[in-house]
Amino acid sequence: MADWDDVIDLTKLGGWLTEQGFGSAPLEGAALLAGGTQNFLLRFQHNGRDFVLRRPPRHLRANSSETMRREARVLAAIAKTDVPHAKLIAACGDEEVIGAAFYLMEPVDGFNPTTGLPDFHAGDPTVRRRMGFALVEGIAALGQVDYRAVGLEGFGKPDGFLERQVGRWQSQLDGYATFEAWPGAADLPGVDRVAKWLSDHVPANFQPGIIHGDYHLSNVMYHPDTPELAAIVDWELSTIGDPLLDLGWLMATWPEPDGTGLGAVGTTPWEGFPTIGEMISHYGDRSTRSLDAISWYGVLACFKLGIILEGTYARACAGKAPKDIGDRLHATTLGLFERAQTLMA
Repeated sequence: MADWDDVIDLTKLGGWLTEQGFGSAPLEGAALLAGGTQNFLLRFQHNGRDFVLRRPPRHLRANSSETMRREARVLAAIAKTDVPHAKLIAACGDEEVIGAAFYLMEPVDGFNPTTGLPDFHAGDPTVRRRMGFALVEGIAALGQVDYRAVGLEGFGKPDGFLERQVGRWQSQLDGYATFEAWPGAADLPGVDRVAKWLSDHVPANFQPGIIHGDYHLSNVMYHPDTPELAAIVDWELSTIGDPLLDLGWLMATWPEPDGTGLGAVGTTPWEGFPTIGEMISHYGDRSTRSLDAISWYGVLACFKLGIILEGTYARACAGKAPKDIGDRLHATTLGLFERAQTLMA
């Protein structure tokens, strides 16, 4: 038995496809795709067409199916935009079919750069430079989409979005105190200073739009023979808010010019990729949004991501996550708070 057979019943899935008008035929060539660290990605053929199914993990969280419904809604909304993405084929919000909500999309002909670069990309720094700028253009295009016009009214709560951020994530950090042996926020130098700085410098206004929510090199795919984006993937944190936070996320995760940095999401070779300053300028050339307060978004991204990663460390302290992973992510959190304070300066 494959390690997904108990969570994706191909017979039931085939019956649902028939009901949806895709014809009656057995599903063939089913195989898990790499990249689904939590959610399942299953590629298969049906009636001569290739599909990729995405569904939540085996052990569902309270919001797992709703996350799938939201992802499918975003993909449907951006279908006619120039935002690179995997094309949505169909979605099923009914958990009874295979035990959770799921959706089907077209396969993407591309690769994720964090798993290694093809010879074309690895062999030419000018190609890698273009890869960096293409990455920025992806969120610039996403931020320009009129979310109301594409049917995403009510998908998020843009009113007060920026003002809510510090309290929301400070509360999550405080909640880790329930994990035994976690040393507490006092073990995170600068966390209170960063929180106060963010609260004191909230931008006065912003232009609401679609946010990806977790934008970095791990969540995109590039064409195999060009430096252009093939698709932005993993939309589970998407919402309506301030799209500049996606640029801030790049500021938090972009490697230093030598390709290093705690919390950095990069690849090798790194030579040729633009600096984060060049990336910000490139975004500004393609967006109507003011970048006067862009450091604030970078600091917020470091604060938010650091707190998210500290959660794994807290669970590891309580014996509920592997200690080596917890220790590594705690070190990354420290690096993110250090980067936040550098951006504050």
